[in-house]
Amino acid sequence: MRIIGPDELVFGVDNLDACKDFLRDYGLAEKDGGKFEALDGTALTVREKDDADLPPPLPTATMLRQTIWGVEDQDALDEIEAELSKDRTVHKAADGTLSCADDSGFQIALRVTSRIKLDLPAEMINSPGAQPGRPANVIGANEDAEAKPRTLSHVVYFVPDMDICANFYIDRLGFVVTDKFTNSGPFLRPQSNDDHHVLFMIQTPDYMQGLEHVAFHMQGPTELMLAGSRMVKKGYESFWGPGRHKFGSNWFWYFNSPIGAHVEYDADMDKHDGDWTEREAPLSKEAAQIFLFENVEKWAPGGPPPGDE
Repeated sequence: MRIIGPDELVFGVDNLDACKDFLRDYGLAEKDGGKFEALDGTALTVREKDDADLPPPLPTATMLRQTIWGVEDQDALDEIEAELSKDRTVHKAADGTLSCADDSGFQIALRVTSRIKLDLPAEMINSPGAQPGRPANVIGANEDAEAKPRTLSHVVYFVPDMDICANFYIDRLGFVVTDKFTNSGPFLRPQSNDDHHVLFMIQTPDYMQGLEHVAFHMQGPTELMLAGSRMVKKGYESFWGPGRHKFGSNWFWYFNSPIGAHVEYDADMDKHDGDWTEREAPLSKEAAQIFLFENVEKWAPGGPPPGDE
């Protein structure tokens, strides 16, 4: 099941204008039909919640209507259609996109990926004892630099039964567990993506089922900090971060959003292959991050300590 990762998430929202403003400010490029794209074409799409063309909602307050997964090619899509059609109705659109519900009731779709292959520079750093990553006279701190989400990284679901949800993606779609929080949920990656995870789930009561957060990869930690700082300046509320997770090692910064879920910037996630052995730990503050910072107002030496102005 050669799935690459999430291509697009579709939402039915209460305040369309506020959602569009947020996604523009977050750094996604606005296209037609309420679609907002990262640099590789992966996207979030927002529509009015009563739009008749939207998939049906979950019986909860979540605004997520559909998660669209991208697969490598038509052969992979045909294989998935044959597998899922064994026990559920799979609708096939004129363009070949498949749609159905997973075993937890989330509406999903699968299509030959629309991702554009990127060829962009990595973040360049200078590290003592190593060859310079940034040439002489090239500065590393440029507050006017562009900071654009490169690709849709991962989604995190609130689920009433983590085993039912996880087993669908593992047994039916070939996802692999990389790590796991005991009694909470596993981190999953699909066959055609070596990122630590593209899907994670957290067990919650039935009434909370939905999307907890969605994340996009940035160039690196510097770009993440730059983009997050700009969001704070624009008046958006930081929810968690900046910091760095333990499982996955990715830097993170989460923001509250009008799409009814947190939206995260992430950077520098671990890569894994078939030789990796999954880890497991109880979900705790210590397990959730290796360190956590708090954004504060800028400060200059000679002034009162930060926070005492």
